[in-house]
Amino acid sequence: MIENEVKSLEIKTYTGLKRIVYAGKNSYMGMRYNLLNEAAFRQEVILAAILIPVAVLLDLGPLETVALIVAVLFVLIVELLNTAVEATVDRIGKDYHELSGLAKDTGSAAVTLSLIVCVLVWGGVITSRYWA
Repeated sequence: MIENEVKSLEIKTYTGLKRIVYAGKNSYMGMRYNLLNEAAFRQEVILAAILIPVAVLLDLGPLETVALIVAVLFVLIVELLNTAVEATVDRIGKDYHELSGLAKDTGSAAVTLSLIVCVLVWGGVITSRYWA
């Protein structure tokens, strides 16, 4: 390895407020990338922008409201992790490899399961509250 590569691998040891600012910048860059480049993430953000206010406005208890919001945020989190997996696989190489396909398919399956969880939580809370 050349010296520059070794330096780039060194762990940054920011502490205190500088660490928080640095982490915030990285988070912003990740969110920005996904909003600009990932159609599925944009769609899920639009859905979250609708569902989170609905969850707050519904006549529910605090625990139910939090459950609805967490279910929506869970989808966004899993989508971000899926993009991270895809980016890592693509960084390794664009050539087809069975394990690369498996990694991407597994990430996609995780997103699908998170959407199912969201639908189940919303369906369960709404039906138990309004149709039980």
